[in-house]
Amino acid sequence: MAFDFHHENEYSRRSETRGEIMPANSSKPPATAEEFRARLLEDYDGLSKRLKQIARYVLDEPNELALETLAVIAKRCGVQPSAIVRFAQAFGFAGASQMQRLFRDGLLSANSAIGYGERVRRFSESVSKTPAGEGLLTEFVEGNILALQNLSETVSEREMRSAVDLIARASVVHVAGFRRAFPISAYLAYSLQQLGKHVQFIDGVGGLAKPQANTIDKNDLLIAVSFHPYAPETVELTDIAARNGAKILSISDSRVSPIAKPADVALQVHDSEVRSFRSLAASMCLAQAVAIGFAFEAERSRKPVRKK
Repeated sequence: MAFDFHHENEYSRRSETRGEIMPANSSKPPATAEEFRARLLEDYDGLSKRLKQIARYVLDEPNELALETLAVIAKRCGVQPSAIVRFAQAFGFAGASQMQRLFRDGLLSANSAIGYGERVRRFSESVSKTPAGEGLLTEFVEGNILALQNLSETVSEREMRSAVDLIARASVVHVAGFRRAFPISAYLAYSLQQLGKHVQFIDGVGGLAKPQANTIDKNDLLIAVSFHPYAPETVELTDIAARNGAKILSISDSRVSPIAKPADVALQVHDSEVRSFRSLAASMCLAQAVAIGFAFEAERSRKPVRKK
């Protein structure tokens, strides 16, 4: 894949400040991709709208950032290439290529991640060439397979253990998710109840979502599920839980979504999108893994410790 590093100086020369809000701590570039992600999350709320678009892409699509040209990245972010250069320089990098290298170095041996990106592009191209209505089942099956393969790369074992631990420690687990996220939240509430956990399902029936959320206290956990454009009810409930001192587990599609930023643990999932219709296969798989993970943890905690 070609890189347009030779264009970077041109983009930089054409760069102007344009009144964008830059992060305060930008003199020294991050040493690792993980350090860079942490800094982006810390500075995100203070960035301008344009820089937020770039920051979200960096956080949510690190493999594409590492491999694509500056022009392609700019197009997908919805900004000019010079904005990418300004963004990189704002965080202490000499230019966009140095920022990309930080992520690319971690992919040198990760052929599966590179292959995944290529497969997604080829799949999208194939769908666009097929007449609408033909082979829909096959399209959705293939799209969901790709999303499920990506899920194991975006959610780590450490994050899964942390999510299960939050559930195990909570006095009461409150679960909320509206609109497209409703089936995921309903499944989690049902499964955790079946496993013996004290669960409060915040369904918002009769407009009572907020009064239901007001019962959340510092010993409880809120599991919030929402995807772009993010249900206002779920965002409000997350804010209430944070104010009440409760723990928060979010299932969302971005590290900087309004329910992920205040969360103690944020699980990121990208469902497939076929002909502008989004699936829930990967999200449901993640919810099942969380619930069954808690089941195994609960079983282990019930086993008596053998005396030596």
